[in-house]
Amino acid sequence: MTHDVARSEVPNTLDEPAPKTLGVLDQGAFWGNLGVSLLGFSGALAVLAPAGVPQLSFAAAVTATVVGTVLGSIMVGIAAIPGARTGAPAMMLLRGLFGTRLSYVPTVLNILQLVGWGTFELLVIAQGAEALFGGGPRWLYVLIAGVITTALTLRPLGALRLLRRYVSIAVLIAMVYFFVQLLREPLPPMHEGSWEGFWPGADAALAVAVSWLPVASDYSRHSRTAGGAFTAATVGYSITQIACYLLGLLGLALVGFDGDKAFDPLLAAPLGVLFFAVLVLREVDQSFADTYSTAVSIQNLRPSTDRRVLSLIVGAISTLAALTMDIEQFSNFLLLIGSVFVPMFGVLAVDYFHNARHREWDVSAEAPSRWGMLVAWLLGFATFQLINPGELGWWTAMWTSAREAAGFTVPTWMSAALTSFVISAVAAGVIGLFARHHRD
Repeated sequence: MTHDVARSEVPNTLDEPAPKTLGVLDQGAFWGNLGVSLLGFSGALAVLAPAGVPQLSFAAAVTATVVGTVLGSIMVGIAAIPGARTGAPAMMLLRGLFGTRLSYVPTVLNILQLVGWGTFELLVIAQGAEALFGGGPRWLYVLIAGVITTALTLRPLGALRLLRRYVSIAVLIAMVYFFVQLLREPLPPMHEGSWEGFWPGADAALAVAVSWLPVASDYSRHSRTAGGAFTAATVGYSITQIACYLLGLLGLALVGFDGDKAFDPLLAAPLGVLFFAVLVLREVDQSFADTYSTAVSIQNLRPSTDRRVLSLIVGAISTLAALTMDIEQFSNFLLLIGSVFVPMFGVLAVDYFHNARHREWDVSAEAPSRWGMLVAWLLGFATFQLINPGELGWWTAMWTSAREAAGFTVPTWMSAALTSFVISAVAAGVIGLFARHHRD
């Protein structure tokens, strides 16, 4: 490997500085590809028919998709700024927020959720391949997807450039083609349904976008500018997730809003199999991001460990899990872990952009513990769970009982993500103010 090539790739350890080689187009293509997912076609049903409320009208679902996605994408864009400024990946940035030792808590949670989602994505690719080929050996599809995923993680910046040059163009053509085909069919009644569940529907779209919060700086640390990192994540992701969910809503309308048949309208279109194959292959960038960010997250615990070795190990674990496990049973657990990062971002945003104006952002191994920020995070997390504890047996029952004991009834307009973000952000601001006065 030449010296120039080495400088253009991610260093093997966190002891080495990150190269600033990614422009807006490279990052925009990456985030744009992440915004398109096979999960989006069936996931659009969660926006249209949130649990516990009447089904939204088509117009309400479209509006909820746009609002939720834009809000979530802005959060991701803001989360990308610290990485671009400091050159530190996402979990190392949390050293400045919580202190080095306390940052290990969210780091471990992030590793668990990323391994889970990486496994889940390999199964999604296998399911897409089964729909594409009318069946076949799932184990072979999983194995092929796992090998491609792991190979991409060995040269991650090269993978991002590959996405920009080739994959993004193919995905754009496929999406436009499917829109043209589905819009030729009769549209569903736009105003038949309710607006009552608008915010729960928007929350569903927002939740998918903010699932990328804990990895944003893993990629923006290589951005040439902070503004470019923000623009690429916000614009690139929001445009494609909105398009993906709108396509999903159109497709679901044609199959009676049956999530199990979400792919049918796409495959039934002329040349649909060809363009659907593009989307199945593109799904590998989701598993690539999960696997690579797992390796970088582990490096927060052991900065001198070679990321290539970690990537190979994580890729092998995810592939083996996809071959032997039914990840569907763990989806609610993964969503629960993911919910911790929305209020954490509220704390990070206030502390980094406001409180840290009066101090240095310390990502060293000696960064002191900051228990106040941990309290602010936990307040936001508790708020999220009181509003939306998910569907996870005893965990859901515990938070439902706590909500009933407090006499709190959740309004249908209340967003768990936005409310927890505000609570944690306000708490971080107040705690930071007291801490500053105490130092003075």
